[in-house]
Amino acid sequence: MPATDDFTVTPYAVEGNIDYDRLLDEFGADPLTADQKAQFPRPVHQLVRRGVFYAERDVDAFLDAANEGKTHSIVTGRGPSGPMHIGHIIPFYFAKYLQDQTGCLVYIPLSDDEKYLLKDKPLAEIHEYTRENLLDILAVGFDPERTRIVVDTADADVVYPLAVAFAKEVTQSTVNATYGDPENIGLSFYPAVQAAHLLLPQLVEGRHPTLVPIAVDQDPHVRVCRDIAAKQRYDVSKPGALLSKFLPALEGPGKMSSSGGSANIRLSDDRETVFEKIRTHAYSGGQRSVESHREHGGDPEVDVPYQFLYYFFEESDERVERLAREYRDGSLLSGELKEIAATRIADFLDAHQSRREELGPVADEFEQYRLRKSERQTARQQVGYANTRLFEERTTHDN
Repeated sequence: MPATDDFTVTPYAVEGNIDYDRLLDEFGADPLTADQKAQFPRPVHQLVRRGVFYAERDVDAFLDAANEGKTHSIVTGRGPSGPMHIGHIIPFYFAKYLQDQTGCLVYIPLSDDEKYLLKDKPLAEIHEYTRENLLDILAVGFDPERTRIVVDTADADVVYPLAVAFAKEVTQSTVNATYGDPENIGLSFYPAVQAAHLLLPQLVEGRHPTLVPIAVDQDPHVRVCRDIAAKQRYDVSKPGALLSKFLPALEGPGKMSSSGGSANIRLSDDRETVFEKIRTHAYSGGQRSVESHREHGGDPEVDVPYQFLYYFFEESDERVERLAREYRDGSLLSGELKEIAATRIADFLDAHQSRREELGPVADEFEQYRLRKSERQTARQQVGYANTRLFEERTTHDN
């Protein structure tokens, strides 16, 4: 795993100023090309056309299936260890965009078990975060007919059997080489659970291209899963990946985090809180004085409010380019740029929060997105388990 004097990127820790090109060399992924970007559905999402999603594995198979109207799926999940912030929710809105444009299946695993193994938090607290995170994901507005949400502990009847099958394909030396020495045996086993997440759409729907849009630190999970699929013991293709850069921390640089005491913008923040956080904490690329800024201009490449707009919160390329130009020539001040970014983010959160408030009880909302009984049986059968209906009939008869 990349850990240098300059930065660290693992599935469990991201620190420092990230060299994204060096990560490609370390991970063996390919840059996302202009031709590939052009194959995404129109209008091409700003995360793709601006290079926030900057690298890929086997994205062509997914794009071909999407453009030809064939079965294709997205897998993007959440580790519920705390309240969600804006960086957490962006991949889900991207998945919703693809579902709206291409009709793709979307599978969303919530790895509550992993967060218990990784964090010093009780199960009850993780459970409550899972419920709250689930409501935020439901507020995105996925099509329940084409979306399945899996909570590891609630759906252990399908996740665990699949993970057991895949665990036999992964050695401890592979886990150690990919993740470092695990802190406990649960984390040693967890790559098999991740493989169950990533291969589940194909085990339910049949062999087809699956794409995993994730931040680049999560790529090790994809690599281990692709190794399992490559052994061809199961009727699945290697899942593809779309790797993104990190939404920067408010204080810049690095990755926005929900831990370590750093400031972040939560999905529950009201407008006043958003403006206060941007004004107080957002790292500026401007000069120390108005006079100096008018003369020398600012640097949008390091300015966090501008980066928020560029990454996701300003859809118009013309406007985002104009803001960068005006910031560089000094006609747009840092305070003014902060106000623009805060307004865009607050508007986004207002809409998100309104949709969340319109949801019914979480149990009722969640039910329509859960795997059907037949889908659970199909998935288990695809990795070699017997038809569980026979067991259920025998149990009923015995009782």
